[in-house]
Amino acid sequence: MPPEKISEHSYYIIPSFLDAQVYGARMKLFAVYPTPDTLHEMYEEFKEQGTTYFLPTVATNTSETIYNCIDAIHAYWQGGGKGVGGLHLEGPYINPTRRGAHIKELIRFPEYSEIKKLLEFARGAIKMITLAPELCSKEIIQLIQNNGIVISAGHSNATYEQCIHAFNNGINTVTHLYNAMSPFHHREPGMVGAVFQHPAVKASIIADGLHVDFAALKIAKELMGDRLFLITDAVTETNEGFYQHTREGDKFSSAGILSGSSLSMLKAVKNCAEFADIDLRECFRMASLYPAQMLGINRGLIAEGMPADLIMLNEMFEINREK
Repeated sequence: MPPEKISEHSYYIIPSFLDAQVYGARMKLFAVYPTPDTLHEMYEEFKEQGTTYFLPTVATNTSETIYNCIDAIHAYWQGGGKGVGGLHLEGPYINPTRRGAHIKELIRFPEYSEIKKLLEFARGAIKMITLAPELCSKEIIQLIQNNGIVISAGHSNATYEQCIHAFNNGINTVTHLYNAMSPFHHREPGMVGAVFQHPAVKASIIADGLHVDFAALKIAKELMGDRLFLITDAVTETNEGFYQHTREGDKFSSAGILSGSSLSMLKAVKNCAEFADIDLRECFRMASLYPAQMLGINRGLIAEGMPADLIMLNEMFEINREK
């Protein structure tokens, strides 16, 4: 259903946004401060930007950190905390060749026993895992999926054929299209080519014009349609922990490598409309309905039976905060 406009006030009523990959806010990375208070700070920050549901994300890290983040999510839920759909683990089971800013020494080869132990400890707190499918056995993929977790292919050097095989066998999502994956080449189409070609696989994309050129975003949208959705991949400035993010204009770097964006979902929507010529209503869906469908949850529509979790925007992309 399209957004509803209140003509006398020039506002759009739209479903609030959903961010499936975001690492922290207000100078606190969740991996460095794995507490319910950090999750509350993230929720309050994102709510001001129109995002009321998100997956706090942890890049390749130690088992101790991952377990601490799981504990924090359970404590947050038990305390009645809002907006957190579960943990997104980006790694540590990724291909070092496409690690990006991920720390090589923390990357681990996927072992069935280790992952089984992790999922048993998580007790439903993990919602999504980004991994390199070429490194994972069929048994590991099935184990993760049997726990109701979305597997997203990313930080991967898989060939086109390997990707198509993975997509045909249950992996239906890809993390930050174009970034940290085997690229499209006329002799080896890679993961990018497989995503474009496969009729069912979805992909997230970072619409800041820095991680991905807006022309490349436009091409992907024209080829993929409703299979492409937005994430912010946003971090926050910090000099603590394994990933010390330094702000450089509209992006962040860690150890001299591009490591995250400064996007809000609202800014990503605006960029898609302004610089990639995507219809505004479709931009809204890319930030709400499509990621919700990827996660298998009922959000992102103004319809009977859907959560009445709405925001109001004026034509300048400003959120109405009137009570």
